[in-house]
Amino acid sequence: MDFAAISNMLLEIFYIIIGIMMLNTAVLTLRDKNHKAKIGTSLFWALLGIIFIFGPYIPSVVVGGILVVIAVLTLTKQVKPGTVKALDEKFGEEQAKKLGLKVFVPSLVIALAALGIAQFTAISGTAAIGVAAVIAAIVTFVITKAKPRVLVEESDRMLQSVGAVSILPQLLAALGALFTAAGVGDVISSGISGILPQGNIFIGVTAYCVGMALFTMIMGNAFAAFSVITVGIGIPFVFAQGANVAIAGALALTAGYCGTLLTPMAANFNIMPAALLEIEDKNAIIKQQAPVALILLAIHILLMYFLALAVGS
Repeated sequence: MDFAAISNMLLEIFYIIIGIMMLNTAVLTLRDKNHKAKIGTSLFWALLGIIFIFGPYIPSVVVGGILVVIAVLTLTKQVKPGTVKALDEKFGEEQAKKLGLKVFVPSLVIALAALGIAQFTAISGTAAIGVAAVIAAIVTFVITKAKPRVLVEESDRMLQSVGAVSILPQLLAALGALFTAAGVGDVISSGISGILPQGNIFIGVTAYCVGMALFTMIMGNAFAAFSVITVGIGIPFVFAQGANVAIAGALALTAGYCGTLLTPMAANFNIMPAALLEIEDKNAIIKQQAPVALILLAIHILLMYFLALAVGS
């Protein structure tokens, strides 16, 4: 059995489902008579949905052109939330009392199912998360006894609340691959070598951790930043000085997560919750996380200096 082919097929199915949800939002937006920018918003979701559904069959040049149109719509502020069905607060309170701690069951199901599928089958981790999400959705229906249309309505509400920010994860992932292929790490290394004193391990460790955090703030993704900063700073200024590669690499990645807490580019973690909670200040979550992130970053520097170098030597 070709599990790689099965994984790819499952991913395509999940992408198509996401695309259909986006097309649904595009249609609902176009029908919304009170929407202030329904043409631009509808076009945004329609184009994005088309990419998700037909992406593998569309020439890359065409996809690039579509992304330019999407960027222009976003830049000109033509992507705005429309009219969504208001939540019934009384019904919500009644459901919260009725369900109690059961409300957390779907979240646990996603985590446990994804872990189980990834560990005990040859299906890829990404596909496993998708399968786990489907299982969690079914469990949610069983627990809440909600109708399938509720899933469609809430998906539309989430997409409209998040807006154009929803495209950031895909763009940033592509940007990370582009930076690596373009040799940005080598450029950073040549620039840093003229500033950092050779042989000073503590400064090298500090530059590695801070560089990971800063580049993650720019990229919005620690994984995308890891390859670039490791090539540019980690290898010549930390690993070459005798640091344990496994420990230093792990700590560098989690140091990048400190940057995740500080940037709106990490939309999934910092902007999406603010939008879903309808907080006026979009940076409110970042402001609350900032002190913790800076303390954690300082701890990472010390841990890398004492643990990675002690084990490495």
